[in-house]
Amino acid sequence: MSAVFSPVMAVIYGAISAILLFWHAAWRVLFGDNAVLGTNWSWVLGIVFLVLTVRGVLFPVYVKQIKSQRAMQALQPRIKALQEKHKGDRETLQKELVELYRTERANPLMGFLPMLVQIPVFLGLFHVLRHLKPTMPEHMKTLYGWSVTQFDSASSATLFGAPIAASFRSTGQELSLLGTDGITVRLVAAILIVAMIATTYLSSRQMILRTGWSEDPQQKMVQRLMLYGIPLSLLVSGLIFPIGVIIYWVTTNLFSLGQQTWVLRKYPPPPASAAARTATGRPDHGAGTAGGRPDRGAKVTAGAAKAAKAADAPVPAKSLAPRPGARPTTPRKRAKR
Repeated sequence: MSAVFSPVMAVIYGAISAILLFWHAAWRVLFGDNAVLGTNWSWVLGIVFLVLTVRGVLFPVYVKQIKSQRAMQALQPRIKALQEKHKGDRETLQKELVELYRTERANPLMGFLPMLVQIPVFLGLFHVLRHLKPTMPEHMKTLYGWSVTQFDSASSATLFGAPIAASFRSTGQELSLLGTDGITVRLVAAILIVAMIATTYLSSRQMILRTGWSEDPQQKMVQRLMLYGIPLSLLVSGLIFPIGVIIYWVTTNLFSLGQQTWVLRKYPPPPASAAARTATGRPDHGAGTAGGRPDRGAKVTAGAAKAAKAADAPVPAKSLAPRPGARPTTPRKRAKR
C-alpha cells in the first residue's frame, strides 16, 4: 500500500510546491524580497493563495458531496420505514435499500468519496509547509521542484518578525539559528493559535446549527466531539505546528466558513432536519425566527388564543347578579318622533 501511496503523494507534493512557487513569484513582483512590517509578504500571501487555489479546485467536489448528503437526508424517513418493515430480515432490507437508491439515483458512498480525494491534498499541504526548515540538509531542499535559493528564502521568511518555520515551542538553539527571539515568536504563534481554534469551532458550530443535532446518541456524540474536541486538540498541536502551517490552517477555516455559508443557502437541509431541530429543542434559524430571536408573531397568536378561550368560557350566574345596595337600572325609552 505504501509503495503505491508514496509515488502518488510525491506527485501531490510537487504540484503543491509548484502552486506555492507560482504565487510567491506573482507577489514578489509587487513586494520584492524585502520585509515590510517585519513580514515577507510574498511568501505569506503565497501560502494564503496556495490554500485558496487548492480549495477553489476542490470546491466542485465539495458541492457534489453536499448534494449527495442532502439526497440521503431526504431519504431518511423512507429508509427508517424500510428498517421497521424488514426488522430482522437483513437480506430483504438490503435489497429494498439498493432498489431505493437506484430509483432515487442516490449513492451513499458519494458522501465519502470526495473526502477521500481531499485528504491526500491537505496532507500534502501540511507536509510541504512543515518541510520548510533552515536546518534541512542540502539534498532535501531541492525536492519537489525547489531550488536551494527558493528554499532558503521561504524557510527564513517572517510574519511580523516571527519566522514562519518557527513554532511556539521552538528551542533557544532553533530560534538562534532563525535569528529571532522567543517573545516575538510566541506572541505571533499564540495569536494565530487562538484564531485557528476559534475559526475551527465557528466552522463546526455553523454546520451543526444549520443541519441540527442528530437524534442518534452516537451521532450526537460525534457532533459534540467535532464542536468541542477538535478545537481543544488544536490547542496542543498548535504549540508544535510551525507558524506557516497555522497560517494555512486559519486560511482554510476562513474559506470553509464562507464556503459553508454559500452552500447552506444554495442547498439548505431538507425539512426533516428542521423538524429534528425543533424536536431536540435547538434554535431553528429558519421560519419563525429572525436571526435566532423568538418569533413575536407566535406570542401574539398565543395571546389571542388565550383571549378567545376566555371569551368562549361559560360565565358564572353569580357574577351576573346585581351587587347589594346598587341602584336599579332601567333601559332608556326611545323618544317618539
